[in-house]
Amino acid sequence: MKKNKYFLPFACTALFLTVYICCVSSKDEGNNPAGKQTLESIAIYSVNPPASVDFCGKTIMLDRYDVRERFDREINVFAYMHSTTMLQIKRANRYFPVIEPILKKYNIPDDFKYLAVIESMLDVRAYSPAQAAGLWQFLARTGKEHGLAITEQIDERYHVEKSTEAACRYFQNAYNEFGNWMNVVASYNAGIPRIKSELKRQRVNDAMDLLLVDETSRYMFRLLAIKEVFSNPCKYGFILKREDLYPVIRTKEVKIHEDVEDFSEFAEKYGINYYQLKNFNVWLRDRSLKTFGKTYIIQIPLEKDMFYNPSEIEVHDKNWIAE
Repeated sequence: MKKNKYFLPFACTALFLTVYICCVSSKDEGNNPAGKQTLESIAIYSVNPPASVDFCGKTIMLDRYDVRERFDREINVFAYMHSTTMLQIKRANRYFPVIEPILKKYNIPDDFKYLAVIESMLDVRAYSPAQAAGLWQFLARTGKEHGLAITEQIDERYHVEKSTEAACRYFQNAYNEFGNWMNVVASYNAGIPRIKSELKRQRVNDAMDLLLVDETSRYMFRLLAIKEVFSNPCKYGFILKREDLYPVIRTKEVKIHEDVEDFSEFAEKYGINYYQLKNFNVWLRDRSLKTFGKTYIIQIPLEKDMFYNPSEIEVHDKNWIAE
């Protein structure tokens, strides 16, 4: 019989696992005469939803069975999606200070900053299979409709400030249509015409009461759940320190009026490299730029802020860190 070439590796692996299990079992038996693994060492607990949550100044009770179960699904997803949720909190320390003043400027409730979290995980480079881009995940058509420039060389969907302003314009239009902030949230995922039509057909006033496709139905509760986690991370097991958070990196503005032939050369003039230049100006989508008589503002990171200094990290929300 021809010997299987995988026999030896499998045999070695099996031998290793057998020895390891025996060692662990022996150790357990020394501490536990019955040789039983304690429940506490293997338990995974369900997260208990709160009695209510607040969104845009409105209290949403979580006592009705369907509302509670839909929220329960999302709060447990975020609570046990450890690395992803923790990364979002770290990034929020950098981007919430930028997003919040813009929301306030447009009279959009502060809670809408959490929509950027569920849209892109606060990844400014986010790009979806549906070709949505940036923190707010605009499709090209929608981005242009709300004032964003999108060409082969630039794409302002990746511009944090400008895309946030575009999102605010969308929220304003949607609120004028619905007069209900949760309906605005649902429409950001499904579109204003779809939500408007379904509210009429299903004879309800609130998108949370609609039967919608799973993505949109979950979207609203994901927003409520991530706000709950961000409001008290320690309660859900996320223990962060000041030095864990991503700091805001200050920049200086450089206005350009003339064409840039090579951004690598341009970056070098300001003491940074091409990667760093593009990291702070993700909306620049090419190695060069033709201005066509327009003025563009390039962000150049301050040298001092580019080096990690935990003692100087400002905590945007004190709830995010464990004292």
